[in-house]
Amino acid sequence: MPSSTALSLPYLNRELSWLDFNARVLEEALDTRVPLLERLKFLAIFSTNLDEFYMVRVAGLRRKVTSGAPQYPPDPLSPPEQLDAIRTRVHELLQRRHHALHALVLPALEEKGVKLVPMASLEDDERERVHAYFESQVFPVLTPLAVDPGHPFPYISNLSLSLAVDIGDPESGKEHFARVKVPRSLPRWVPIERAGEHCFVPLEEVIGEHLGTLFPGMEVKRWFTFRITRYSDLDLGQIDQPEDLLETIEQQVFQRRFGEVVRLEVQRDMPQSMRQLLLEELSESETQLVAPLSARDVHDRDDLLELGDLLQIAGIEVPELRDAPYTPVVPAPFRDGRNIFEVIRERDVLVHHPYESFSSSVEAFLEAASSDPQVLAIKLTLYRTSGDTAIVRALTEAAEAGKQVAVIIELQARFDEQNNITFARTMESYGIHVAYGLPGLKTHAKTVLVVRRDADGIRRYVHVSTGNYNSKTARLYTDIGLFTCNPQIGADSSDLFNSLTGVSRQKFYRRLIMAPANLRKRTLELIERESAHAKAGRGGRIVAKMNALVDPEVIAALYRASQAGVEIDLIVRGICCLLPGLRGVSDRIRVVSIIGRFLEHSRIAFFSNGGNPEYYIGSADWMPRNFDRRVEAMTPIEDVAWHGRLQRVLETCLADNRQAWELGADGTYRRRVPDDADVRATHATLMRDPWGAADAKGAGKTATKRKRTKASDLAESD
Repeated sequence: MPSSTALSLPYLNRELSWLDFNARVLEEALDTRVPLLERLKFLAIFSTNLDEFYMVRVAGLRRKVTSGAPQYPPDPLSPPEQLDAIRTRVHELLQRRHHALHALVLPALEEKGVKLVPMASLEDDERERVHAYFESQVFPVLTPLAVDPGHPFPYISNLSLSLAVDIGDPESGKEHFARVKVPRSLPRWVPIERAGEHCFVPLEEVIGEHLGTLFPGMEVKRWFTFRITRYSDLDLGQIDQPEDLLETIEQQVFQRRFGEVVRLEVQRDMPQSMRQLLLEELSESETQLVAPLSARDVHDRDDLLELGDLLQIAGIEVPELRDAPYTPVVPAPFRDGRNIFEVIRERDVLVHHPYESFSSSVEAFLEAASSDPQVLAIKLTLYRTSGDTAIVRALTEAAEAGKQVAVIIELQARFDEQNNITFARTMESYGIHVAYGLPGLKTHAKTVLVVRRDADGIRRYVHVSTGNYNSKTARLYTDIGLFTCNPQIGADSSDLFNSLTGVSRQKFYRRLIMAPANLRKRTLELIERESAHAKAGRGGRIVAKMNALVDPEVIAALYRASQAGVEIDLIVRGICCLLPGLRGVSDRIRVVSIIGRFLEHSRIAFFSNGGNPEYYIGSADWMPRNFDRRVEAMTPIEDVAWHGRLQRVLETCLADNRQAWELGADGTYRRRVPDDADVRATHATLMRDPWGAADAKGAGKTATKRKRTKASDLAESD
């Protein structure tokens, strides 16, 4: 429970801060410096982000309203107030999205020969080809579902796009409602062959054009698209110590299909009678956990529904409209082809993804462990997996060779549950030991342990990372991993895996800092130590990079450190509930967010420690869930040779004037804009050198002695 001081501190609402993050994603779609198809991609990402926000966060708030849950300090808003504020902010963002798509991105794409075209605009020969496509590919998978006394209102799946059809019976004169689902098994955008152009027709328009074939003998009067969003979080908190966690998760994933409806999206011109029918039918299935849908939960759309599908078009091969291809480099310590265990024995190795290759480091490490006859055991944690062929092959070949292989798979990784269940069963089929971690805690730590018989005895080789063992996200997310054979970190890793596969709860660790054992306590101690140094005249400095900053106790400690004289720079990609720059509270705290080509995902912390600097990397954000409800690992970087490189990465982010947004004391984010030709973009800099060496010398002074940015240097964020 946060202290009374933490409960009364200045604090930004978490949900509104997340919407601000998604607004920054949306701004990438409005940025003319970004290639056009990448701008379209950002529109899709913004849309899918918003879907998940409603499935989890808004749905959770609606449940709190129904249950009468009170306001929880230090958050200034009650659940009903949060929902009202969310509606207002989302309305603003959707208007901006509509402007970005229809006034900016689509017209610009059309000039380049990439077009979304309506069915009505097609030439006769094009219509014939679309008709043939409908007959052969679409019609066989469609299922028209009418609603009348003999046909109950159909089940509507989460986020599915549907046609609401108004049908007239010429014989009886009666009208009927029918629903036709737009099948997810088919591409959303139907390509139209035109010389020198990439043209697409929305699949729903193709189906709408052919509705007469689905309802022969009836009159199709009109049709409109709609889409629903269901509560989609798992409710494992209500289950006390399940006997079979995998089976329980499978049941929960199945039940999620029937979660309460929390949002109804419709075309703006859908008639009131049809809206009312949908509201009434979708509310009938509601449970007592959430209030029935009301008119306030109906979202009118002027544009197409389900814009996440724009990723299909964003992926077409038009190189001049895409980011230039980028190939990660092989990490320098691994370039000479030496045995990877020999390299790690000589010194610790840090790897920075996606700038340095995942396949030449993490996958190579696992492949070497699999094939090396001196390796006795391989253990690793998996949170989000893409079913990576290289990792599967390495683990299965190791098991077949008689090595002990243990995999901790987190079944509760949100929206990856089914992937992880499938992966778990695959691993078990090869005789690999599979465990699901500790009851009540998500295993979020990213760790590999390899036990090897070296010439001088048994040695443990460890990889501790900020990111998942997932080759797909390793190309898109920024993460840092440490390879080490430090004996204490190795012993800690053994204790960690023993606690995850056994029934113990390890409390003491030598070098690793673990949640829930001691990560919160140690983080607070490190912050308070900087305060003590500053009060004693030794200066104090903290630089921390993370995805989210929410925890009230940590925020209170940072406020105290600022008041004690500690200079604090925070690089927070997403949610930040701390308010920087408040006179007498957080004068010395600065917050920036980096948004761009890659998703910032690494967690790094620097503490100056009175001239004896310490650096840490780990899996945890500074949020209550990471400190208290997850298994997390943070490791010190002991080899001082790597300190300078980590410093340059942090300095590169802090000096950014191209992708960086500053959070002001008023809670508003403003984009930094270069006022001269000196453009400093984090991702471009690190693509040239994974550790920021190319531009970091100038950035160092900027980061450590940075003056408060002038308002004239900032662009307003709407």
